[in-house]
Amino acid sequence: MSDIPSANPEQHEYWNETAGPKWAQLSDVIDTQIAPLGGEAMDRIGVSAGLRVLDVGCGCGHTTVELARRVGPEGAVLGADISRPMLEGARARADAAGIANARFQHADAQVHAFETDAFDLVFSRFGVMFFADPVAAFANLVGALQPGARLGFVCWQGLTRNDWMLRPMAAIAPLLSLKPPSDPHAPGPFAFADAERVTRILQDAGFGSVRVEGMERDLLVGGGGSLDDTVRFLLQMGPAGAALRDAPKDLRVKAADAVREAIAPFHGDEGVRMPAAAWLFQATRPA
Repeated sequence: MSDIPSANPEQHEYWNETAGPKWAQLSDVIDTQIAPLGGEAMDRIGVSAGLRVLDVGCGCGHTTVELARRVGPEGAVLGADISRPMLEGARARADAAGIANARFQHADAQVHAFETDAFDLVFSRFGVMFFADPVAAFANLVGALQPGARLGFVCWQGLTRNDWMLRPMAAIAPLLSLKPPSDPHAPGPFAFADAERVTRILQDAGFGSVRVEGMERDLLVGGGGSLDDTVRFLLQMGPAGAALRDAPKDLRVKAADAVREAIAPFHGDEGVRMPAAAWLFQATRPA
């Protein structure tokens, strides 16, 4: 049972009992991989000194800490996440970094009663694709922004545009009886792959001036570890990791061999670099 008001008990359980502890354990590796996309998004949005920022789906706090550094002591950041294990890591990370202008809230951003008109910016790096009702969630976030203030978030484009997730999935598919998702828009990493749909969601929620930009670049998968380390990472995280969650040991061994063969051509001196594609959405609360 959820210990906070939540509109999505399945996601609450998943991020507290299943995924959250694993993400907390691997948080530095994950951040090394996706930090370039988050940093580029902050640059494009123009995160600057003095802003009051709400970081939605802040996870283990890497983005919250970076936002707090950018807004400086005259600004402030609230990191919100549904996962208590990840927030424990976030608080420890902020404390270790000496960040005094960040705080954290265990909350489902779809229904949490954020202070009204309190923020200049709502930001998220891959934290908004899991809402049960995205229109209701973004409508709730509209109310947390001052009139004229901004929303900016990063979400994944489709699986076929992300080789780092596609190739491991294709490699293990012959070993598993995988079925296509019954609802491609269900909460999950690719729920916001359709940019036109997401634009409509934001408009229906009350945002204006919605615009979207593509972000395509090669990512250092698994944070630059060895080929074997990267295989182990991919067997735990992402779509392949989810598909193999309950797989027996012998099947996991076969899957490891298949994934290693699939990603080996991308391995170099730095580690495994593979193509990735995300969207950067920006919008404004009407004045």
